[in-house]
Parts: sequence; structure tokens; C-alpha cells
Amino acid sequence: MTFSERCIEGEVIDLLRQLIANSCVNDGTPSSGQEVRNVELLADYLDVPGLEMESFEPYPGRRSLLVRLGHSDRAASRPRKEVPSLLLMGHTDVVPVEEDLWRRDPFGGEVVDGWVWGRGAVDMLNLTASMAVALRTLAVETRWRTLSGDLLFLAVADEEASGVYGARWLTENHPKLFGVDAMITESGGVPIPTGSGVRLPVIVAEKGTHWCRLTVHGTPGHASRPFGTDNALAKAATVVGRLSEHRPAAMIPEAWKIFVEGLELGDDLTSALTDPNAVDAACEGLPLALAREAYSGTHTTFTPTVCHAGEKTNVIPGTAIIDVDIRTVPGQSSDQVSAMLINALGDLASSVDIEPLDVHEATCSPTGTPIWNCLNRVAQRFYQGSSTLPMLSVGATDARFFRSLGVPSYGFGMFSRKMSIEEFSAMFHGNDERVDVDSLTLSTQMWSAVARDYLA
Repeated sequence: MTFSERCIEGEVIDLLRQLIANSCVNDGTPSSGQEVRNVELLADYLDVPGLEMESFEPYPGRRSLLVRLGHSDRAASRPRKEVPSLLLMGHTDVVPVEEDLWRRDPFGGEVVDGWVWGRGAVDMLNLTASMAVALRTLAVETRWRTLSGDLLFLAVADEEASGVYGARWLTENHPKLFGVDAMITESGGVPIPTGSGVRLPVIVAEKGTHWCRLTVHGTPGHASRPFGTDNALAKAATVVGRLSEHRPAAMIPEAWKIFVEGLELGDDLTSALTDPNAVDAACEGLPLALAREAYSGTHTTFTPTVCHAGEKTNVIPGTAIIDVDIRTVPGQSSDQVSAMLINALGDLASSVDIEPLDVHEATCSPTGTPIWNCLNRVAQRFYQGSSTLPMLSVGATDARFFRSLGVPSYGFGMFSRKMSIEEFSAMFHGNDERVDVDSLTLSTQMWSAVARDYLA
């Protein structure tokens, strides 16, 4: 490793540790997150000649930062074809933790045996830090002067709660700022070995969201006289059970089919995982991590996540509230999903009010675009003989808001062989989240390489 590479590695480790320590925990309430702490950290780090910064704060403390490197003297309103532009986007918030279940302090940012531990180490402060370091390095070393276009970096708030105060707000209120040619965010790039070489997944599509709040109605009464009562909590327990057990028919999205075929799993397994009549049975025989991915990639999923009922131990609750995380496959409409939900509730549907919380259809970006070809070229510099592989994300990212603007948007990174796809997937919103130092360095180098290739 050269002296310059060691300096870059040290910077990205240090920046990631500080981002983790700022504990910008987003629990979905308006005042949580307080991403202003991470934005101020990044703004201070990126305060160098050649970088222009602008911040946005739609709600106190929910701040996002837009940084531009390059030819900002040219009017942003010009036709995009005259000046190529690329946006790198990383979110600065993280999800809550159950600290007792962690082996290390989730906000300690400890470096142990070449791994940085902490909430956000994978989702996605690692990439946010590496994007910032790559951007600063390009500016300080004046490499940007050789670029023919603009490189933008967006450190965005509120990704972990649907982007209400982040990407959704920004794209709805300032769409002209994001009239870029391409955008890259989380979360691909974990090397997958196959018989004909390494495949590096690129998130090109993601399932839709159809989050709902169910209000289950009963009749309040004294808890000492339960016989024959209409207990909303007991009824809610049945609702939760029905939703948990609901198994909609499988559908095979094109992005899932292409991804499976690229894994070279063998004809029989490939056929089963891409056949709507066989995929359920195939999931039963797979390792748990792959089974979860296969099931979610081919089904609309219903997951009850939050339940509230009752005010006092001796009062039978008259209402119970259940939040349900519903993820939809590409091509499904809101009406279809609502019908599926009613079907799952069965005879209890008349006792339940359904309130949509966050509804966004599945999105997809095409392959074969200039930025797609760029990622494929750059990937081969890090893994000789490798190729990029389109992948469907079963979770949501902020890329959906940029796809809605017509911007080709992908999820990528660059990880070392120390990070397996199974381990990577399990750490999203999980315990003992961590990332290896080699992956941090690779991602930083990759962003710089992508900028110089795409904006050459």
C-alpha cells in the first residue's frame, strides 16, 4: 500500500468512526435522527477549495448536505447533455439498536482486528464516509480539473423513515438541483464467486412499499369479566397471526430472474428459483439467508412490526393498532395489494380500519446505460475477470425518488472478499454491524475511479 493509500484508509476509518459516534438514530418520529450532527461533521471535513456546499433543513435538526465539485460556473439549467453529471448519495441516519444484544458498543466505532464496529457500519455510513473521502481527495489533489462534468455528493437525512425530511422532500421541492445524468447510492458491490468469475451485484430495482396502519375495533370493558367480551387486543393477535402466515402467490420479476441466472447455481436450482410454481418449495431447501432473499424477491410480503393496545391492566381495550410493513413486487398496483390485505384478514376485515402510511410502487432502472457500462469497466480493475450483475433489492432505498425524476439510479459499493453476501445482508438493521477496513479502502478508490471514468 502506498503512502497516499494509507492516508486515504486512515481518513475513511476516522470519518466513519465519527459518523457512527454521532448516533443519528432515526426511530421514525420527526424529532429523531438529528442528522445535523453528521452534516456538520461532513461539512467541516469537506471545507476545502473546489467544493461548493448547500444545506437543507425542512425540520429542525433534519439537515441534508449537497456538495458540488467541478464546473459549477456553468449554469445548472443548461441541457444535461452538454455537461455530464454524477450524483453520489449516502444517508446519514441509522436505525435504533438493542444494545444488550451487541457484543460491542454500537456507537463506539471500535476498530477490532481490521473491522469497524457500530450501527451504520454497513447501512450505510461506510459508503457515505468513503464517498466524502473520495470527493475531498479529488478536490485536494485537483484531479477534478481533468473532469469534463460535475460530481455531486448528497449526504441525506431520513432515509430510514421513507425520506420524508430527506430525499423525498428534496426531490419534490428542489427537483432541478438533481437533474443529473446518473445517481449511485447503496448497497451492492459484495463479490459473489461463480464458476466463471466474480459477480458484483448492482441494485437496479427495488420492491415497492405499501406500509399500513390497521386499527382493530372491539368493545372496552372491565378485565375482571372477560367472558363474551370483544377484546380488541385478542382480535389483534389473530390479525397478526393471519398476516404473518399469509402466503401470496409467487411472481418472478425480471430483475430477480436475471440475478439468479447470473449466480450460476445449476440448471435445476436456477429453474426452480425462477418458476412461480416451484420457488416456494425451493426456498425450503436453501440456506436461511438465501431462502429469505429468494422468498422476498418473488412474493409480496406482509410483516406486522408494531402493536399498541390498552391503557390499564384492568381495562379490556376497545382498540388496537398494528403497523404492517408490506413490500410489493414490480408490476403490482395499490389496489391489488389492498385486495390481498383484505383477503388475508378474512372475516375480521370488517372490524379493521386500514390507513396507508407509505405507498410507493416498485421502481427499476435499465441496464446498458452509460453509468452501467462505467461500473462494469471499473469493477474489472478491482476484480479481474469480474462483471456486474443486476439485482433486485427487497428493501427500499432513496434511489426510488430519483428514478421518479427519470434519473438512472443504482446501488453499488466495492467490498473485499472478507465480506460475504450472506453476512452483508444479515447486518442490515441487525446486531453486531461491522465493516472491514479493506472494503472501506476499496469503496473509496472505486468512487474516485468511477468519477474519472464517467466524467472523463
